[in-house]
Amino acid sequence: MTKHQGRHFLNIPGPSPVPDRVLRAMDMPVIDHRSAEFAELGKAVFEGCQKIFQTRGPVIVFPSSGTGAWEAAIVNTLSPGDKVLMVETGHFATLWRQMAARWGIDVDFMPGDWRHGASPAEIEEKLKADKSHAIKAVMVVHNETSTGVTSRVAEIRAAMDRAGHPALLLVDTISSLGSVDFRHDEWKVDVTVSCSQKGFMLPPGLGFNAISEKARAASKTNKMPRSYWDWEEMLKPNANGFFPYTPATNLLYGLREAIAMMLEEGLDNVFARHKRLAAATRAAVTHWGLEVLCQEPAEYSPVLTAVLMPPGHNADEFRKVTLEKYNISLGSGLSKVAGKVFRIGHLGECNELTLLGALSGVEMGLSAAGVPHRAGGVDAAMKSLENADKSNAPTHLKMVKP
Repeated sequence: MTKHQGRHFLNIPGPSPVPDRVLRAMDMPVIDHRSAEFAELGKAVFEGCQKIFQTRGPVIVFPSSGTGAWEAAIVNTLSPGDKVLMVETGHFATLWRQMAARWGIDVDFMPGDWRHGASPAEIEEKLKADKSHAIKAVMVVHNETSTGVTSRVAEIRAAMDRAGHPALLLVDTISSLGSVDFRHDEWKVDVTVSCSQKGFMLPPGLGFNAISEKARAASKTNKMPRSYWDWEEMLKPNANGFFPYTPATNLLYGLREAIAMMLEEGLDNVFARHKRLAAATRAAVTHWGLEVLCQEPAEYSPVLTAVLMPPGHNADEFRKVTLEKYNISLGSGLSKVAGKVFRIGHLGECNELTLLGALSGVEMGLSAAGVPHRAGGVDAAMKSLENADKSNAPTHLKMVKP
């Protein structure tokens, strides 16, 4: 195993690098989770999460992965035998579908090509045809981590409204929340699912459900068994800053700090930064002569860019070269695109210089692995960033004349 000096470049699309500031915030003694001190932490976290989800409703925080938050969304809103509408946008949409099926849900899974997001027009057509309102929920992955495609949730909500259909809207924002503009209340989302290790810049271990009044009403009448994931059991102690069972205390310290960092930068600035970095990445990929997997510009992901390998070249072999020679981790292709794509993550604690370092590693890796490409992709990314509207310069740092 090669020993490298310097910091490892973690450019997978999550878990994302944890900022030093968040690491320091988590470096605390565990406290009594029934104390007044903990209640202050709990209340601060719940209120901060509302700002990030852009909701006035409750945000429930589970000690879990994003997969646990998926399950919580299902078992609190649906009953065995219920029909739902889902779209095959990629690997993670497929996994969520499989989970729903295990719970006895009847899934109408609209096929997709893994290069486009969920089609609002097709969803509207399906809902208009459902005269008996058998479909109880529309379930969509906002940012498909396996493909670098972002579905247009606001347009999907508008399509549902045009269809006049009462289905719930359940949205997976596991890899988008805190990096891509998402508005739980304004877009009338009923359950927003997320987790800690992507835009929140935390280690894995926290799952989130933001819920509407309509979703909470459904949870009081649905027939699905649950215990650990029961919203009502969480919401009762949450009202006073507590949890019904032992919480992940130190992750909550980190969550409070991560939320503070995002709000200090300003959510609009966070979203704009991710778009700038994504555009620069695509500029590099295009210059190299490689192809971005996402085919619809309106659906380009600000979180990651999935890159197709040229025929005859294996993405995993390329990733192995970049890791061993340049100490950079890139995301692998999953299921249908395994070995065919690699994924460049540019989310969370990422700025112009860290991105350019990562792209330099990719370009050197292309040469070292013998992948056909045109040199100069990093220069193309630099030009893209030079032409961007805003820099990432901290407002509190100013040049001082000597």
